[in-house]
Amino acid sequence: MAKPSAPILFFNSLSRTIEPFTPIDPERVRLYSCGPTVYNFAHLGNLRAYVFTDSLRRMLNWKSYPVNHVINITDVGHLTSDTDTGDDKMEAAANRAKKTIWDIAHFYTEAFWQDLKNLNIFNPTIWSIATDHIEDMIAFARKIEAAGFTYLLDSGLYFDTSRLKDYGLLAGHREEEGVGRIDTVAGKKHPADFALWRRSAEGEKRQMEWISPWGLGAPGWHLECSVMSMKYLGEQFDIHTGGIDHREIHHCNEIAQNQAFTGDDKKTGANFWLHNNFLVDRSGKMSKSKGSFLTLSTLIEAGIHPLAYRVLCLSAHYRSELEFSQDNILAALTRLKRLVIGVGQLKKKIQKKTGSETEPDWLRAFDERSYSKGAPLDYQRELIETPLKKEALAILERFDQAVSNDLMLPQALPLLEETLGNKKLQPEEQLRLIASMDMILGLNLLHLDRASLNMRPKNASLLENNVLALLEERQIKRKEKDFAASDAIRDRLSEAGIDVLDGDPLGWEWRPQWNA
Repeated sequence: MAKPSAPILFFNSLSRTIEPFTPIDPERVRLYSCGPTVYNFAHLGNLRAYVFTDSLRRMLNWKSYPVNHVINITDVGHLTSDTDTGDDKMEAAANRAKKTIWDIAHFYTEAFWQDLKNLNIFNPTIWSIATDHIEDMIAFARKIEAAGFTYLLDSGLYFDTSRLKDYGLLAGHREEEGVGRIDTVAGKKHPADFALWRRSAEGEKRQMEWISPWGLGAPGWHLECSVMSMKYLGEQFDIHTGGIDHREIHHCNEIAQNQAFTGDDKKTGANFWLHNNFLVDRSGKMSKSKGSFLTLSTLIEAGIHPLAYRVLCLSAHYRSELEFSQDNILAALTRLKRLVIGVGQLKKKIQKKTGSETEPDWLRAFDERSYSKGAPLDYQRELIETPLKKEALAILERFDQAVSNDLMLPQALPLLEETLGNKKLQPEEQLRLIASMDMILGLNLLHLDRASLNMRPKNASLLENNVLALLEERQIKRKEKDFAASDAIRDRLSEAGIDVLDGDPLGWEWRPQWNA
């Protein structure tokens, strides 16, 4: 069977154009993604970046490319401003909690990893921890210094951006948009200059500080990504991802460091720079600086399955803003429920046709996590797709064209619903198509069931068995036309955090109330 083979196209932030993608090494794609600063929980806006990156990696694997994927963990160096001002985020968090900075880093790293697991996001090939690479960063900065790109101030070693003719190219109109929001640091030659190494202030005792040629202190935030991406992926690799907020300063500074280190202005670090846009919350709860923000745990505690958030992310193109609201997340949950119900019905049809209560051999053998270490999907796709006929292959071709066109997942996602509703396809063909498409979409549709989606809110005062018993009693009262008793039961459920769904076309009788 000839697999779909639409050419891969990406919008490259460096050129501001759609470009065809060809890996430097045809045997392996090298991908670097900016990771979290682990001083607090990741909010939902942060997590959108990792749904995007996971979908990107899955698509490349689906297209038969092995992927070497690196994500960093920033546990030192990131100031409260993305430039060179404010307190160190890690030190500040440790002081507030009256804990060691190492304890803070460990706790929030583990919390972040749990979020990724709940969102069905694969681990990268390498988790790269900033504090494991301090000596590498010092050596990197020394080479830049020797090349004449730095100057020393009392506050640390700074990069002289005027030495690069194309500094800020990634940000577009750098002088007009980017520099204007960079705060002044005493002694800097140019507003855009940034710290490679920050000296500890006289009399200051930090929990994280190291001896360097420029004094006791800590690396600048921008340094770690240049150092770790080059160490694990080489001086020039294929793709660098991150949030659009990194495009104006952080990634410009990465590129400057890369060019200075290599002595080659063509070595920007990555051939393609891909940036996901913001998640917008009109309630203002998506900013850690305001002290109140929505996390994945917020959704889970409200009784919303975490994969509903993945559905929400897939419903908008990664370069577009995505609005978060109560209505939107509940609509995404409903969409997920429809898909899960549909897949469950397909399995029952197949079992009825075969006269067996067990799943088909190919489904039992299917394991999407077999490629979680970056392996391509040739074997899994062949296992699933070989029996597909013309009608099914036509849908798969449209899916391939969508995901290959700058990861246009909002066009790919509806093909799941189209497949479920396609009466021309046999149930097994439908299920095989969904299995293949879900390798990229990552919704775990072959293994989710109805019961797992009906999650109780954390603060619900009734056990699920009590809820079901009350719903059954309410149905009896409604049949007896005892509407007063029926309404009383509905009110009791509402007080317990449960919304009754009379006449729900999906057959769901209740859902958790939204209390976030």
